[in-house]
Formats: sequence, C-alpha cells, structure tokens
Amino acid sequence: MTAIHLATPQDLPRLLPLVAAFHQEFGLDLSQEQRETAITPLLEGSPYGAVWLMGPTIAPIGYVIITFGWSVEFGGMDGFVDEIYVRPAVRGRGIATEVLEQLPKTLAQTGLCALHLEVDRTDEKIVSIYRRQVLKALPAYMLMSRKM
Repeated sequence: MTAIHLATPQDLPRLLPLVAAFHQEFGLDLSQEQRETAITPLLEGSPYGAVWLMGPTIAPIGYVIITFGWSVEFGGMDGFVDEIYVRPAVRGRGIATEVLEQLPKTLAQTGLCALHLEVDRTDEKIVSIYRRQVLKALPAYMLMSRKM
C-alpha cells in the first residue's frame, strides 16, 4: 500500500518540483512564485484545502491536492481533487488508484459528503481509473469556470 501523509510547510521543497512537473506536463503556465503562493496556505492548515504526499516522506513520488467547499445539494462539506500527480517513472503501478481509495475514507470520517474531480473526457485511461473509484460523471453537469 502506498503511504500518504499530510504535507506541512517543511515539505514545500519536495512538493514544488512535483507541482512544477505536473504543470509542465499539462501546459499550466504558472511561475514558481505563483505555485508557492497558492500552495503555502494549504500546507499551513488553511481550511480551504490540504496536500498529501505519496510515497516516502524524504523522496515523495507524487501528491494530491484536495480543496474544500460547501454543497447544499450534497449535504455539506465537499472536496475537489484539484491536482493529482504521480512521477512518470512509477506510473502504472496503481499508486493513484490506491490513494483515491484511501483518502476518501479518511475524508469521510472528517465529515466530507462528496468528492469531485475534473477530467478530460477523451482520456479513457484516466476516466477508467476514476470510475473504478466509484466516481461518476453527472450527466446533467458540466464544469464551467471564470478566471478572476
């Protein structure tokens, strides 16, 4: 089973290169300063989200960021998988699947009522992984965003 631990400010130097790799892979154009500004509050205990590192504490192999919100429709606090990343060299071993099995159980114990994520509909491999985790597309919904 892949170990996961809640990241703290001391994990920032190990986390930032993973986040930069994720952003580069998916074409997200953020500076190192923007990444650090966005992540640091989550490591410091912000109620808006948290970061978990995967694998050994000293040399993590991935991370997942869950942000929190509130949904009347789902009955209370909900979470959004904002980012999940596993180093390419260790992909295909079920690491993300294990994390997506473990973490929701832990979060449900804290009162989380629903977990959401955004996925590229054309990436059948990733969609398949998420479906195995009992995540399903809500047919009447489409994520829409407005950047501020």
